[in-house]
Amino acid sequence: MEPARGADDSDWARDTPCQGWNLRRLVAHMTAQHRGFAAAARGVGGELEYWREPERVGDPAAAHRAAADAVLSAFAEPGVPEREFVLPELGGGFAGRTAIGFHLVDYVVHAWDVAATLGVRLRLADEVLVAALAVARRVPVDPAGRGPGFAFAPALKVPEGAGPLEETLRLLGREPQSWPGTGG
Repeated sequence: MEPARGADDSDWARDTPCQGWNLRRLVAHMTAQHRGFAAAARGVGGELEYWREPERVGDPAAAHRAAADAVLSAFAEPGVPEREFVLPELGGGFAGRTAIGFHLVDYVVHAWDVAATLGVRLRLADEVLVAALAVARRVPVDPAGRGPGFAFAPALKVPEGAGPLEETLRLLGREPQSWPGTGG
């Protein structure tokens, strides 16, 4: 899914499932994460400028597309899964394969956030959803590390029979039923 594809000027001010963030801020965050993970794949993830959200972007969707292209190119380089990625927000270095998993689950959840904001259904391949769920199940659920100021809200109860997207969203603190029609 290409975030905010088809969003018009009035959509950028819409509230998102990310408490306190409008669509413009959410896409700026996603853009910065793509740039940061691309830098980490190239061995310069410790340089904080790559992780900063752009302050003023005339076309947030175009900036996001360029950053997404950069991270996909960086991840496709030979040997990337075996490299160490420095991820300052997480306090250090991680195996490339693990770091790519972190970025995958973050992107799936934020893609859903964008879809929910725009009132459209998110459609992702089953393989992507299953992979994201595997990562989400490994995120610590300790309440001391969840909530305001942390990467994820407190985990929510997962109903029996939930699909992989709904389970991922709930494990990471999203309430899909609060945003109807999004396929959560």
